[in-house]
Formats: sequence, C-alpha cells, structure tokens
Amino acid sequence: MAPPRCSVAVDLVVLTVQDGRARVLVVRRAIPPFRGELALPGGFVLADEDLLDAAERELAEETGLVDLRAHLEQLRTYGRPDRDPRGRVISVAYLALVPDAGVPVSGSDADDARWVDVEELLAEPGALAFDHATILADGVERARAKLEYTSLAAAFCPPTFTVAELRTVYEAVWGTPLDPRNFHRKVTGTPGFVEPTGRTTTRQGGRPAQLFRSGPSARLHPPMLRPGDGGS
Repeated sequence: MAPPRCSVAVDLVVLTVQDGRARVLVVRRAIPPFRGELALPGGFVLADEDLLDAAERELAEETGLVDLRAHLEQLRTYGRPDRDPRGRVISVAYLALVPDAGVPVSGSDADDARWVDVEELLAEPGALAFDHATILADGVERARAKLEYTSLAAAFCPPTFTVAELRTVYEAVWGTPLDPRNFHRKVTGTPGFVEPTGRTTTRQGGRPAQLFRSGPSARLHPPMLRPGDGGS
C-alpha cells in the first residue's frame, strides 16, 4: 500500500508580557483558507528544511521578528484529519517565551502582525483560524505549568530585573494577583532561582529596588505553586 499524502507544517505560540498582560503574537492571513482571519504564525515545512529552521523562517517571513531563542521548545503535534481544509496537514507547534520583542511587521502571506491579549483570545471561541485556539490554549497552559516548577519566568524578563517585575510575569501568565510580600519571600528563598547583582534601579518609580539576575537552577524546589494549587 502506498503511503498517504501528507504535508507537515509548523505553528508558533509566541508569548510575551507587555504592560502587565500576557500577549501572544498573531497574524492576519492574506491568503486562503481563512483569508482575513487571525492565526498563529506558521506555515509548511520545505523539503530540505529542519522543523526548527522552518519555524524560525516562517516567523521572520510573517512577522519580521528574528532571534527568539530566549526560550523555544516543541509544544506538541496536531494531526486531526480535518484540521486544514487543503488536505491532511500535520503541524508541529512550538512555544516561544520572550521579553518585549518589539513591534512585528507583516510580510509574506500575512496582512498584519501584532501582539494580542491572551485572555481576550482564549475567551472568544472561533477567534483564531484552523485549530489554533487549541494550540494557543495548550501553549498557555504549558507556560503556566512550567512557571511553577522551573525558572522559566525569567525568560520574559530583561537580563536584570526586580522581584516586582518578576511578579508581574507570574501575575500576567497565571492571570491572577499575588501577594507581594509572600512572593518576594518565596523567590529570594528558593535556592538558585535568582541572584542579586549588587545594584538597584528606580525605573519603576519610588524607592530604589534591588536588581537580580537568573540563578543557576533550572528547576525550582520548592515549586512556585499557582493560587488554588496550594500556592498563595
């Protein structure tokens, strides 16, 4: 029996935190199917292309953004037979977590590229083309879970940051406010999570705040539990 015809694509969930809100990079499709609708950046993998290379190429072509390796990991594979009206397409999704990456510029098969509030998209069924709402929900949940037991939150921050700026990341991604004192105690009391730089900043206004950098630990022990999961 001859193997069935099948295409391979890549899609990207690119998350950042802007103005205290979790935002995701989306494009407005310029070509069918779903022309004019919002979608995650992505496209077909070329015959001579590695999956990661395809993801980075599509991101650059559709949004103008490059070098998003601050944190990039494979999310999962999506292969529902009817997920693409053009035929059988299996998509490998990637999750990218980045600091403020600037203003995207549309190109290629995208009419527009922009950062959109994650909660707004998750709350609106049918807001994204294909099965991208499912991919986005999976990516957001992966990010929320990994913030509990890894030091991944620092990927959203500049090289040096305050505890308050780090707390803003947790609040934005988890979608819930956190007690500042408890958060400060947990962060500074978790071995290897953050390291003081010996410097301070007044960029948030008010009194000078201590600056930290990422520590050597990739996993957090004890974990930073979400409120409702035993955290506070």
